[in-house]
Amino acid sequence: MIAVSEAFVLAESLGLSDQALYDVASAASGQCWALTVNCPVPGPVPTSPANRDYRPGFAAPLMAKDLGLAANALRAGGIDAELGLRAAELYARFAEGSGADQDFSGIVRAIRAASSNTTDAQKGTTT
Repeated sequence: MIAVSEAFVLAESLGLSDQALYDVASAASGQCWALTVNCPVPGPVPTSPANRDYRPGFAAPLMAKDLGLAANALRAGGIDAELGLRAAELYARFAEGSGADQDFSGIVRAIRAASSNTTDAQKGTTT
C-alpha cells in the first residue's frame, strides 16, 4: 500500500490523473491488490475506502500493530529487512496521528503531507 500510495503522489506531482495511473498500472506489472481492490485514492475503484473518506475496512492501527509484530520478529531473527522495518515505522506514526480512525490505505494522505512537491489541495490543507 505504501508503494502504491507513493506512485499516486508521484503521478499527481507530475500532472498525471489518478485514473490515468490506475489504468496503466492495473494493466501492467504494477497490478496488485492494493491498487485494484483497495486503491488509496478516490475514483478508480468505487468500493475502496478512499471513496468513503477512508472509513476503515482494515484500520490503520491494526496494520501498525501487525507490522510492529513483524518488525519485532525480524529483529529477533536478525533479519535485515529495511523496507519492512520502515513500513512499520510509517504505519506506527500514521496510526498514532491522523490515521487513528482511518483505513490503512489513508497512508496516502500522510505521504502527500510529507511530500514537498504537492499542492495544498492535494495535501488536503489550505494556506
